[in-house]
Formats: sequence, C-alpha cells, structure tokens
Amino acid sequence: MLPLKDKDKPVVQKLLSAGCCARCVLRFCCVSVQAAYRQPQQETLKELHCFIGDTTDSGAAKSTEENKDEPAEDPPSKRPKLEPSLTGAELDQGSTAEKLKDEESQVCVVCLGILQELCDKNQAIKIVEAVKGENYEFDTLVLSVSLPAQLCVREHSCWLHVKTQLREKSIILGKDDVIQVKEAFKWIMQSLVAKELGGVAVVTKSPFEVGVEFTHPETDADCHFLYVSNSSNIFTPGLFFLSHYPCPPIQTTTRCSAQDVQCLHTSVFVAGRYNKFCRSLPQTPWVIDGERRMESSVEELIATPIVSAFRAQGFNFSSSGREDVDVRTLGNGRPFAMELLNPHRSRFNRVQMKQLQEKIKQIKVTHLYYHREAMSRMKEGEEEKTKSYTALIWTQKPICSEDITFIDGIKDLTLEQKTPLRVLHRRVLAVRPRVIHSMTTRFLDPHHFYLGLKTQAGTYIKEFVHGDFGRTKPNLCQLLKTETDILELDVEVGWKPLI
Repeated sequence: MLPLKDKDKPVVQKLLSAGCCARCVLRFCCVSVQAAYRQPQQETLKELHCFIGDTTDSGAAKSTEENKDEPAEDPPSKRPKLEPSLTGAELDQGSTAEKLKDEESQVCVVCLGILQELCDKNQAIKIVEAVKGENYEFDTLVLSVSLPAQLCVREHSCWLHVKTQLREKSIILGKDDVIQVKEAFKWIMQSLVAKELGGVAVVTKSPFEVGVEFTHPETDADCHFLYVSNSSNIFTPGLFFLSHYPCPPIQTTTRCSAQDVQCLHTSVFVAGRYNKFCRSLPQTPWVIDGERRMESSVEELIATPIVSAFRAQGFNFSSSGREDVDVRTLGNGRPFAMELLNPHRSRFNRVQMKQLQEKIKQIKVTHLYYHREAMSRMKEGEEEKTKSYTALIWTQKPICSEDITFIDGIKDLTLEQKTPLRVLHRRVLAVRPRVIHSMTTRFLDPHHFYLGLKTQAGTYIKEFVHGDFGRTKPNLCQLLKTETDILELDVEVGWKPLI
C-alpha cells in the first residue's frame, strides 16, 4: 500500500494526466519510503489509479449501481443463444489494463525514462559487468549519477503546473520537499547492484565510486531559453519561465541513454624514506630541450614498482627537499610521499609493504607505509628543517690542518645568497638570507679537506663553497682567502618522524 494521503489525490491526477511515470508521481507527493520506489512500476501505477478511484472495481460497482433498477433478465431457458460476449466489468477491466499499459509505455515527461526501464535489473547487470571488467578490489562502493541538465527544467515545469492547478484548493507543495531523481534512482538501484555483486555493500560514502551518466539529445534545447536575457521579468522568474517553457513539459518519443559506466577509486597515499648511494642519478626525470640526459631517476625507480603493485592510473611524487644528480643521500634517508591516482588495488598489509619496498633497486627504500597527509607535510618540512652535509673541498693554495681549524669555531653564519646561476632558469631572481649553524673540518692533504655543515633548509652548499662569482656572500673562498671548489657532496639525513 502506497503511503499517500487524501490531499495527494489531486496531485496524482494532475501528474498522471501530464505524462509523469508512477515513480515521479511518488516523488512529487514527497514519498520518502524507499520500498515504495523499489516495487515494480506496473504495480505502483495500478495502485495510483486505485488510489484516485480510477479502477476496475469502482467501474464495476458503478455499473451495478446504475443498473440495479433495470428489469431482471429473462430466465436462461427463455434467452436466445448468442455469441459469447464480455460483461461490463470485463470491458472495464480490459479498458483499464489497456490504459495502464499505454501509460507504462509512455516516456515520462520529467525523468525521461530514468525511473522507468533505466533502473531495473537489466541496468544493474550492465553496471556490475562494467565494474567487474575494470578489475578493482573493493569492499564497498558508492553509486553516483549524472543527469541531463534539462531534467531540472522539466521538473520545475511540472512543479509549476501542479502548483498552479492546486493553488485554489490551498494545497501546498514545496519544491524542496520533492524527492530528487538521483535519490529515487539510488534507492532502486543500490539494492539491485548489491545483489548482483554478491552482497557487496552499496553505501553513501566509499573510496570506490561507480558513476552512471545519462544523456538525452532530443531535449538538449530545453535549457536554451535560460540564456536569453529578459530584464523585464528579472524580478518575476516564474512569469519568465512560463512565458518561455510549456507547463507541463512536452512528451518525448525517446528515453535517456546510459553512457559508459565510470569507475574511480580515491587516491591512496604512501610515504617512506630513500637513500641514494650513486652520483649519477637525478631525483626526477632529467630532460633538457626534449632530450633525456639520464636513463632513470629516483622518482621513477620508486614509482614504477609501487604504481604497478597498486595498479594505479598515475601518481604524484613529492619529497622533503631534493638533491642534485651528483649528491648522495645518506643517513636515515630522505622522506618522500606518493599520491597513487585511481588505484585498482588499495590495501597491502605490513608484510606486503615491506616486500614491495624490497623490489625497488639501485636505491634503498625504507619505512614504506600509508599516510594521507604525507604529501602536504613534505613541503612544510622543507623550510622548517636543519640539514646536515659532508663536502669534499679542493683548495687552489696548499693548506695545512692549522689553516682550517678556525672554521670549526664559526657559529650561525648568515649568508646572502642571490639565486644561483645554475637554477636561475627555474627560480625567481632574489636574494635569500640563509644561516649556517655550525661547521667542522677534517684535514685530508694540502689541497683537500672534508667540511661538515649544519645549515638552514634551502641553503645552497655548492655556491657557499665556490662563491658563484660573488653571488653568495660570505663564501668559503673569502674565509680561506683562496679559490675553493666542491668535489663531492653528501646530504646526511637524521632520524625524525615523517609526519
């Protein structure tokens, strides 16, 4: 039994006569009982006609009432033998059945067939086949629906039609109370899809989304009048609408068509640390003027096996700072994070994650784990951290150990670093103050020594050593009063939680 009240009868009558399907009638009657939409539309249509009194039983009763005073028929023995004929009740029943069949076959003027043939078991099977074909791994899914814009216009037209007809009867039908086509579609399809998937829960929030899109080219022009400027009716939008669009909407001959089902899994974020032990590996692909300079990169070495394992559509890579191609990354490793786009697999346990990081070759990856906020935290850490370096220094003038011991006593040396020439093509020209917190030296031979530095993040170490043609002041050349250059550089990363 449909949850309708007597006040709904005029609404039902007007909507059925306007060409609305049974489920759209329920929507305009603000029926929020999901089970009412799930029953076959043929049954719903029959109940609606019964509700407004347009039924076989009432027709038969009326016929009986009208004929009760007529003379009784002759006894059977005196009746002539005639061809079999239908009784009045049978005629009414056949007429009603034919009428219901005609209404059922019509395309709804509001939903354009979406709540008719396009939300049944056959449609659910198509959706499930598309999902299975994409080979995703999931426990739950959310069903999303994209509808043609003209459905909003048609729904507003029908609402104005009912509102105008019922105003005299003081029946209020609030537009915001009307159940949306999307909601009704989901109420019907969620259980059907879940059943076809073997009981997988179709919920309102899930990392895995299955999108169904509908189009209706025949009525694309329904929205064109909205682009027309009508300054005279700017303060009376109802009059503007009624003067440009029919109420109720015009019947169509075709239903909406369903486009390809789109599957999308929300991004998965993983984080970890890497060590780079060679001096011929850039952090990101190195391409100059369209020509690749190195065979691989840290980013690619890490991303290739991870993207493959998660069967992701793509990725974004970020790290806490970066090293040059000839710089090694030692210590506990540089923190990095990856966003895996549309992964078809999203869950690995701790053992599987460890096995995955061991598949990465040429560099060492450790502490691989899930963390959604890792990407945003990478950039924050770049400016907050203190970095440690070890550099092999060459001096033009011969030196002894006593010549460099004074460097160990220098604390919190402030540099003024103009954007280095080697990065000027990709960074804004500016003078950036940077602090070297402390330095240590280890004499090697008259032309070489090791220099350890603890600096503010973002300090250009190479430019501090050779001066960059005076663009970094002060620099090591000035401190030692001789030309100096850097031969090797290692970044020493200490232990600190990634997040």
